[in-house]
Amino acid sequence: MRERRIVVTGLGALTPIGNDLPSYWEGLSKGVSGANLITNFDASKFKTQFACELKGFDPLAHFDRKEARKLDTFTQYAMVAADEALQDAGFNFEQTDRNRFGVIVGSGIGGINVFFEEVKNFVQGEFNPRFNPFFIPKMIIDIAAGQISIKHGLKGPNYSSVSACATASNCIIDAFLLIKMGYADVMLAGGTEAAVNEIGIGGFNGMRALSTNNEEYQTASRPFDATRDGFVMGEGAGMLVLEELGHAIRRGARIYAEIGGVGMSADAHHITAPCEDGEGAARVMKATLEDAGMTPSDIDYINVHGTSTPLGDVSETLAIKTVFGEHAYKLNISSTKSMTGHLLGAAGAVEAIATIFAIQHQRIPPTINFAHPDEQCDLNYTFNQAVDREVHAAISNTFGFGGHNACVLMKKFEE
Repeated sequence: MRERRIVVTGLGALTPIGNDLPSYWEGLSKGVSGANLITNFDASKFKTQFACELKGFDPLAHFDRKEARKLDTFTQYAMVAADEALQDAGFNFEQTDRNRFGVIVGSGIGGINVFFEEVKNFVQGEFNPRFNPFFIPKMIIDIAAGQISIKHGLKGPNYSSVSACATASNCIIDAFLLIKMGYADVMLAGGTEAAVNEIGIGGFNGMRALSTNNEEYQTASRPFDATRDGFVMGEGAGMLVLEELGHAIRRGARIYAEIGGVGMSADAHHITAPCEDGEGAARVMKATLEDAGMTPSDIDYINVHGTSTPLGDVSETLAIKTVFGEHAYKLNISSTKSMTGHLLGAAGAVEAIATIFAIQHQRIPPTINFAHPDEQCDLNYTFNQAVDREVHAAISNTFGFGGHNACVLMKKFEE
């Protein structure tokens, strides 16, 4: 069977530093922090009182009031980012075989907002068993992919992959593999998350996973800094249009990058903590390079998972050294979570977009908020300012609770 090459032809981003592609890239390039005090609810009694929320997002600019009430926030985010990606890809749906156009969109948590509101109303209503008829359809994680499919009439493979913070990357990988195996010609893939609410913040506080640096909240997401104390939660969505190369060429599509290879592994170690030596992360990067038929020296940039947790950042650094050896010190590395916060199930998509933009613009987005060196983190993390350099190939790492590791390799498209 002829090898099917897969390229990226459309992108959509809804992030704490920009509600569309151009503003997202501008925020990344300028090193903008998306962190601020929480506005979604009164967080004054919580250990963490800040997050990277969306700025100025109005659902009624995208949905009529009746439709908006039927959609949880995470699905709204997914549909808005999907609309941008499909428009960016320039499809004429009248000339597109929508039976071979699929959607895989995931979320780490799904409809946590509607879940919280319905349960709260149930308890406060003296256990009157009246629930909104849209409660279950609004809450389930796969509904984001379903709603996108329904809106655009996309009848190819349609489902959701869930792997905590590796979710969006696994969705991209699934889409890549489905096209490669011939089950589809085009796939919309990505992730979405809207978990900045009382139980989202409270739950992660209970795990001691979030930063509690309320005094310096704008700079609290500080990957690889010696004073890091946890991640900062973000929200939003990222979407990629993946397309078989011949299909893209025949319709005259603009090509952002080619997906060269993918990898997946499991730590099989702990429900929330990574392997201290980064063994699982190292295996997934090795597998990705092997899948792409590339060597460590072929890689110019890594968009790391880099959550700003004390253990995670060291573990990922050790994994990079294991895989790349001396070349590890020639790489540019950055954690864009320093700007966007951690978008949980959407992280892999918005970070894949950042990685593609690094290739397209030949510019490495920075890891901001760095001030205090950590001797265990001694690589080139592109601290505080973007750097221009040649980027031919780059990888994006994502790791999730449960020990899930996923990696996607993007490269400059060459015919």
